Amino acid sequence: MSSLAITGSTGQLGGLVATALADLTPRLVVRDPARAPDIDGTSVTQASYGDLGSGIAALVDVEVLFMVSAAESPNRREEHRTFIEAAARAGVRHLVYTSFSGAAPDARFTLGRDHFDAEQAIAESGLAFTILRDNFYLDVLPLFAGEDGVIRGPAGDGRVAAVARADVAAVAAEVLRSPDEHAGATYELTGPEALTLSEVATRAGAVLGRTLTFADETEEQAYASRRAAYDAEQWQLDAWVSTYTAIRDGEVAHLSDDVRAVTGRRPRSLERALLP
Repeated sequence: MSSLAITGSTGQLGGLVATALADLTPRLVVRDPARAPDIDGTSVTQASYGDLGSGIAALVDVEVLFMVSAAESPNRREEHRTFIEAAARAGVRHLVYTSFSGAAPDARFTLGRDHFDAEQAIAESGLAFTILRDNFYLDVLPLFAGEDGVIRGPAGDGRVAAVARADVAAVAAEVLRSPDEHAGATYELTGPEALTLSEVATRAGAVLGRTLTFADETEEQAYASRRAAYDAEQWQLDAWVSTYTAIRDGEVAHLSDDVRAVTGRRPRSLERALLP
C-alpha cells in the first residue's frame, strides 16, 4: 500500500518525479502497465483518466496524488474532471496538478483554457491542492524546428520564460514530500530569463551543434502551413498556432522566483537544460 500516487510516469516529467521519490514507494498510475518504468520501490496500477471506476480503484488508500495533465485531445477537460472526481471519491487528501502559466478561461494559448478548467474542478472538489503552473519547456523549444532547422510561427519578438522539465520535477518532488507545507499554493514555474525565439534558436543551436533559426509567420501563414503538412483537427491547429501567439502577445514572458523559493536552487538556463 502506498500513500502517494504518481501519474504520467511513462512520460519524461512523471518519470523524473517517480525516480526522485522512489524512496516513498509511490504507486504509479498508468494507462498501459507494460509501458511503466522499472523503478525500484514503486508499484504499478492501471487506470485511465476518462474511466471513473478505474480511477477510483487505482486511488484507494492514496493520500497524496501527483496528477500530470492529460494528453492533448478534444475530450481533455472531461478526462481531467473525471479523474479529479475519482480522486475525491477514493479519499485522496491532497492533489498536486501540473497546470500552465497564465491558465485562464480566455488564455491566448488555447490549451491553457483546459488547464484553467481543471484548476476550477480541483477547487470545487474539496481536496487540498497545490497547482504547478509550468511555462513552456526549455528543453522542448528546439524541437519546434523543422528538418531544415527553422522554427516557424507567429511569435514575432515576443518572449517566453520557459522552464526546464527537470526544474518542474524538482519542484514537484519537494511539494510531494511535504504537501501540507504547500497546501493552497499556486506556483508559477519559469526559467531564469525570458527569451525571444530568435535567441532560443541561436543559443540552442550552439549547444546542439546545428544551425537553428527563427522565421516569423503571420497567423494565416501558420495555419496554412500546418494544414498542408498535417491531417489535424481545428482544435489541434489552434493549439499549435496559439503556442506562438501567446509568446508574441507576452502571455508567457512573466518571470517568477518560485523554482528557487521551493527548491532552494536557481532554475536552469537554456544551455543547462539541453545538456545531458
